[in-house]
Amino acid sequence: MAISKEEFDLFRKFIKEKCGITLVEGKEYLVENRLTVLMIQSGAETFTELYKLVISDNTLAAKVIEAIVTNETLWFRDNSFFELLNGKVVPWLVDKAKRSKVRIWSVASSTGQEAYSVGILVNEACIAVGNPALKNKFEVIGTDISPSAIFMAISGRYSQLAMSRGMRKEYLEKYFKKDGAAYELDESIRSMVQFKKMNLLDNLIGLGSFDFVMCRNVLIYFSDEIKRDIYSKLHKNMNNSAVLVIGATESSAAYTDDFTQRSIGGSVLYTPKGSTQSVGLETSIG
Repeated sequence: MAISKEEFDLFRKFIKEKCGITLVEGKEYLVENRLTVLMIQSGAETFTELYKLVISDNTLAAKVIEAIVTNETLWFRDNSFFELLNGKVVPWLVDKAKRSKVRIWSVASSTGQEAYSVGILVNEACIAVGNPALKNKFEVIGTDISPSAIFMAISGRYSQLAMSRGMRKEYLEKYFKKDGAAYELDESIRSMVQFKKMNLLDNLIGLGSFDFVMCRNVLIYFSDEIKRDIYSKLHKNMNNSAVLVIGATESSAAYTDDFTQRSIGGSVLYTPKGSTQSVGLETSIG
């Protein structure tokens, strides 16, 4: 059944109020495709009937959010970024770990591939400097609004299809074991990473402060007003010497003046304005 313009408007208003995501006109097919199964399961005969059920049923409302939120992810997503991460940023973080605990945040971590990819690179770097135990000074946090994505991330189990999307052969052989049809990530990496359900519209202070924040290709789904609010929240959750990375086509300039933009080897990173570690950072990753 096709969704009408009026029905689409009802759901996109609901989605924006609940999680801040803005569905522009032309996304009717996405709402229709992703909510049809829920409509059938709920016994609704139209999307209007489904909407009436959703606004009075928190469980069904959560399922709608779950269905709409995009869980697109893969291992080592964007080779140029991970080359910078592996060659410059991770060594800088490992050096910081020699003096204090290092906290890394993967925003909208989906089923965990980004957070675990970073964990693998950190572990490899600690081994490379002759101090494997240094990885215990790292804490990687992955947050996402989707309960099912968080559940899958915590399990550390991935299908053949998921593994074929970016996983490097040497890491597959070193850090995964085959268990039936699934590939299970080794505990040495899983122990470094925690996952938490988190809505970016909520208060994020409880997450604590971070040294490195990845919020790549996340804010493109939000309105300008919400982008400004989220950038402010990210800034509050960063140490003064921290680094933020966003998507290659994104820029924070139109939404906040809290950050200084730094061009590093063709990639752009952001540091809190007035960062006390900016010179050291430029030395390490410039």
